[in-house]
Amino acid sequence: MGRLENKTALITGAAMGMGRATAELFAAEGAAVAVTDLDETRGRETVAAIRAAGGTAEFWSLDVARESSVKEVVDAAAQEFGGLDILVNCAGIIGVDKPTHELTEAEWDALFAVDVKGVFFCTKHAIPHMIARGGGSIVNYSSIYGMIGNDEFTAYHVAKGAVSMQTKQDAATYGKYNIRVNSVHPSTVLTPLVEGIAADFPGGLPAYEEHMTGNQSLRRLGRPLDVAYGVLYLASDEADWVTGVNLPIDGGYTAR
Repeated sequence: MGRLENKTALITGAAMGMGRATAELFAAEGAAVAVTDLDETRGRETVAAIRAAGGTAEFWSLDVARESSVKEVVDAAAQEFGGLDILVNCAGIIGVDKPTHELTEAEWDALFAVDVKGVFFCTKHAIPHMIARGGGSIVNYSSIYGMIGNDEFTAYHVAKGAVSMQTKQDAATYGKYNIRVNSVHPSTVLTPLVEGIAADFPGGLPAYEEHMTGNQSLRRLGRPLDVAYGVLYLASDEADWVTGVNLPIDGGYTAR
């Protein structure tokens, strides 16, 4: 029996990278998975891969920055699968690499619309379904830079800090409904986006990996599945007494 048998999960940003790895792992562990993303082609590829492996999944196109889109998709997925047990907020963008004094209001707002309001909207509209279900689990994708600072991508890091705090706030608020809320905080993970960056780095992937893991205890880049297994634990009944946790999955970056 799978670790998520008889559960329904909705995952945002599930077309590729860590979102796709999470969707495929959840399905392999018995969950019916609502795969959601703006990228319909890759999203449907995720569904096809899940079904080919014997799992259950459906795709919905979702713009997490639009509340009407979020409500429509969350309600449709809950109706399709007979309820909602798990929400994974993975969708996000990194935005521009500028310090505070150079950021425009439009650049700030565009990033916060996805990375912060997206988590807010999805949580807001998933919660009533979980209350009706008698409980549930929400896992938010944040970043190590939702816990510590550095001198790059200011808006992204501040947004991830907001996600870290919303995780604790919602954990404190919704425990009375048996709804748990936790977050995961990866360091650099070898997603398709990172693979492209590494290919253009002087010296290629080996040099990029050495550069990016210099502050880690475990000197390799993360794999999407490394993070997906952490999300699986937090989503499952194994973590039934775990809520409000900001979990680093970072090769020891934040331990040093």
